[in-house]
Amino acid sequence: MYTFFMTKYYTPTEANNLLEIVRPMVGEMMTIAERIQASQPALWDLAKKSAGNGGNATLSKLLPDFDRLHVLLHQIQDMDIEIKDPISGLIDFVALKDDREIYLCWKYGEEQIRFWHEIEAGFIGRQIIDWE
Repeated sequence: MYTFFMTKYYTPTEANNLLEIVRPMVGEMMTIAERIQASQPALWDLAKKSAGNGGNATLSKLLPDFDRLHVLLHQIQDMDIEIKDPISGLIDFVALKDDREIYLCWKYGEEQIRFWHEIEAGFIGRQIIDWE
């Protein structure tokens, strides 16, 4: 049996309505990602030292962060939302404009989705949404 996956194309309204669910998830993702990033040098040293001696309490305390981040990333991705930067909370919703795929672009802290960009253009190519 073959399973075909279809990309979910969002309208600006649909994407904005979904922010009520996605915004707190992205906020939590950012907090965890920042905590992990801040501890990376220590984490790597602990991982190397603990590899042969049964583990380390500090490293074990960080594992729930990794687990929760993994869950959040997959929950967001399962909605066909692309995570561009987990630290800054930058995400893209795939949409159609003039029969071509584009991204509706949202960054944590923005009240709503007001920008779009070409797939190849990235954040720097953001333009105001002027259609529905």
